[in-house]
Parts: sequence; C-alpha cells; structure tokens
Amino acid sequence: MRGRPVDLGWMRVFVEAARRGNLSSAASALNMSQPAMSYQIRRVEEEVGVALFERVHRGVELTPAGKKLFEIALRAVGEIDDAVRSFRTDGERATIRLLTDYAFSSLWLMPRMHAFRMLYPELDIQIVATQRLQRELLGENDIAVAFGAQRDFATGATLLLPEVVTPVCTPAFAEKNGPFIVPSSLAKSTLIHLDGPSHSPWFEWTTYLSHFKALRDAQSGHVDLTFNTYSLVVQAAIGGQGIAIGWGGLVDAHISSGLLVTVGPTLEAQGRGYWLVQPDQAGQHVDCLGRWLIGEAKGSG
Repeated sequence: MRGRPVDLGWMRVFVEAARRGNLSSAASALNMSQPAMSYQIRRVEEEVGVALFERVHRGVELTPAGKKLFEIALRAVGEIDDAVRSFRTDGERATIRLLTDYAFSSLWLMPRMHAFRMLYPELDIQIVATQRLQRELLGENDIAVAFGAQRDFATGATLLLPEVVTPVCTPAFAEKNGPFIVPSSLAKSTLIHLDGPSHSPWFEWTTYLSHFKALRDAQSGHVDLTFNTYSLVVQAAIGGQGIAIGWGGLVDAHISSGLLVTVGPTLEAQGRGYWLVQPDQAGQHVDCLGRWLIGEAKGSG
C-alpha cells in the first residue's frame, strides 16, 4: 500500500518516458505495454500541440518543448508523491507487540500507559497478555516482559522488577484479625492464594511461611481463597477477604493509597522477577519502548 504510486495519468507516463529515454523500459516500469505507452505519448503531444520527443538510436530524447514540460511535470510528480507518502505514513502508525502476563500488564503497565502515550503519541502498543507466559512465544512478539530467574533468559535480558514480596491486607482486616507481629500469626489467618504449578517459580504462601519456619495450622478453622490470576488475588485482598502475598511493583500503588497495608516481613529472591526481553537488533521504536520501561522500573523501585 505505502509503495504504490498515485495514478497521475499522462503526467507520470510522460515523466517516466523522459527519465528513462526508452519507451519500452518506461512501459515495463509502469506495468504497461509498449504500444499503450506510445499511445499515451501521442495523446499528450496532440493535447499540447507540439512534439515532446524525437526518436534517436534505440530510444527517445526530449525536444526543447518537452524539456520545459518535463521540468514542470517532474517537480509536480515528485511533490505529489512526497505528500501522498506522508499521508500514508501518518495512517500507518508504528505498532509494537509487547508480550507479558496478566499481573504485570494490569497492575504495573496499564496505569503507566497514559504517560507513555503522552511522551510518544506516534507509537501504538499492542499488549499481548497471557496467563502462563510460554518461552516459545517470545519470538513471535517485538518485546516481552516475562517472570523468571536470570538463567531462563538470554544474556541481554534486563531485570525490571526483582521479586520482593510482603504480605498485605486492608487496614480493617489487620485491625480485626491481627496483630500479625510474627509470620506464625499470619499462618493462623485467612490466606489468599494464587493458583499455580505444583512447583511455582515465584513465592507463594507455602514457600513464604516455610522460609520463616512458620507452621500452617490446619485446624484453625479459616477457609482460604484461591484465584487463577494475581489481579483477582489483589482485588480479594482489597475487598477485605484475607491476606495476600504482595509483590513489590505490583501492589505499591495500593499500599501508597492506603487501600492495603503490609503485615509481615519482606522476602526477596535474588536474580528472580520480571525481565525485559528484546531482540539483539531492536528497531528504533522497540528500543524506545525498552528504554522507557527500564526508566519507569527504576523510578518505581
């Protein structure tokens, strides 16, 4: 679409013939037959009333009148083509496909998208969110933010958000069910879980409590909640349904606003978290988005 020239009728035919000095070559360039090209040239000459070309050995040359018309037509065709190219470029905005999971896209990326659009109004981002991000999908997109350990990614990956977790709940839940001074007190309360594989690649309640040697009391009488997306885990915590594992970077805004409070010690996984993955030879637009993501992550750290 972008490379297709606008139909300018006789003007483009005339300019191409004059530029190449050969009707057969000009006809081929314009996807015309040589007889059709010759017919168009005769029509133009009849219209203007003078000869524009004279035949020479193996081609044609412009007559003095043809040279004057060529200067005007060449400039007009060039200006029209430039204008149309700009129209088409404006209509074909650059779109970058960013692959990530639901938690990062909804809790970290979406609240910042307005700021990105204000800085780069010429770029569009297509967010491809998935519940369980598969490594083989990385190559199908321009850029990705994926959760994992450093060993899971190529050398050029950049750690955006390290995995730093702290239990969170509403102030009202903490006041009614607390105090949660030590991890063992958390183990006796209602916990909100993120459903995941048997060996989750992130901290969940079992690994968190085990780290602090806190035992879960199966006879405590509390009924835990489990959701298959982290966004729902956070919403349940905001709704006062229990205590959730709060990931740094994903729940910071809720803590700052007072919707959630931290109620336990912090735990960090070295070299694990959300990583920025982009191609070795990233284009200008992808590189621009990558640098913006890194800057935003540093600012939120």
